[in-house]
Amino acid sequence: MTIDAVVIEPPAEANAAVIWLHGLGDSGDGFAPIVPAFNLGGAHGIRFVFPNAPEQAVTINNGYIMRSWYDIKSMNLLERADLAGVLESEKRVRALIEDQIAKGIPSERIILAGFSQGGVMTLFTALRLEYKLAGILALSCYLPGGDKLPDGLHEANKETPILQMHGEQDDVVPKSAGRLANHALVQGGYRSSWLTYPMGHSVHPEQIVAIRNWLMTRF
Repeated sequence: MTIDAVVIEPPAEANAAVIWLHGLGDSGDGFAPIVPAFNLGGAHGIRFVFPNAPEQAVTINNGYIMRSWYDIKSMNLLERADLAGVLESEKRVRALIEDQIAKGIPSERIILAGFSQGGVMTLFTALRLEYKLAGILALSCYLPGGDKLPDGLHEANKETPILQMHGEQDDVVPKSAGRLANHALVQGGYRSSWLTYPMGHSVHPEQIVAIRNWLMTRF
């Protein structure tokens, strides 16, 4: 499966990768500017991959066609994510991970990250993945099952650090939805940390610093 993506190669030879999934209606270009904001220096070997979701009709937006990892049929948290679409995009995300492995990056040197819809796909895919990852970064998102972990869990990432971040004034994905996901993960025995910031459905400057520091602990 070939997936269009914005790829930012490191100044040194690539020895790690961050695959970062965007939110509804965005594109791989949307988060690419965060790489220079991390100020990683001129000797790091982290390849950043920002894939583009497929274009499809989104029910809650009156069927408007936009980049979306899955259809959103309702604002009800338990019915928000179209599971068939989630499963189809899971194949795309797995293909991205396998592509980096084929390029010589061990799975233990790959971080899967995502914002909003991309964060939903990050959690869903990582929890079911048989490849051990370096870390899981879930921003302003929820679990497809609301307060339940997905079916088909795999033990490979049971000990993998998960960093969840959310805006305290998020009116797109309420903080409570992210907190439900955090509770489900912790109760399921996962190593998930929870941080909030004074923001809406966006990214905060202090958050960028925290992500940068967390990345450095994983690589």
